[in-house]
Amino acid sequence: MVTGGNRGIGRAIVESLYPNHRVAFTYHSRRQQAEDLCAALGPQVVCAPMDLRQPETIGQALSGFLADGGFDVVVHNAGIVSDAALYFMSEEQWHSVLQVNLNSFYYINKAVLPHMLRQRWGRIISVVSRSGETGVPGQTNYAAAKAALVAAGKSLAKEVAVKGVLVNAVSPGVIETEMTANLPVEELNRRIPLGRFGRPEEVASVVRFLASEEASYITGEVIRVNGGFYT
Repeated sequence: MVTGGNRGIGRAIVESLYPNHRVAFTYHSRRQQAEDLCAALGPQVVCAPMDLRQPETIGQALSGFLADGGFDVVVHNAGIVSDAALYFMSEEQWHSVLQVNLNSFYYINKAVLPHMLRQRWGRIISVVSRSGETGVPGQTNYAAAKAALVAAGKSLAKEVAVKGVLVNAVSPGVIETEMTANLPVEELNRRIPLGRFGRPEEVASVVRFLASEEASYITGEVIRVNGGFYT
């Protein structure tokens, strides 16, 4: 399962995984875009709406998916930003960003872990952010959520390793998506050692590797895909 799989990095992850996996992905908006992706990829791929701000809708979507069995791989990709300087940030901005980016990790994994633990095999992968590692002005909510997601993943990795469940994170740098469309490209490219934005497919390939048997001795790690852009 991939959350937020109908566009950007999430879509690239779905497209990367589906030839070798049955893939379920969630979306919050742009229903037609999600359904078009399902139709294009074929019966191996299904999708369902899920509002990560509402725990009850998380449960509803998961119950439909889990009726056909559990998930071997879960990718926590969906996320939102709501930027403001902390002094001007509303409670809604703070809590909604933490709910979507962090609290959903709890609700989803509580539901999917029993299957993984019973079969003694599973992969949980979170898409985090450079913001959570270095901090970014105007993103105290987003940075807090992503940093906590890294810590939560490291802790969960130690809890479930004995059962063959691996928990890792992928931390993209500046990637060509709608979320980065308005960023100052030339200025940022001068600060990125590789001199360009990354592509969603370059993040997806790392997720695909972590989801595979080839990554069987990697857990509790953060893999950075950032072109050398650390600060």
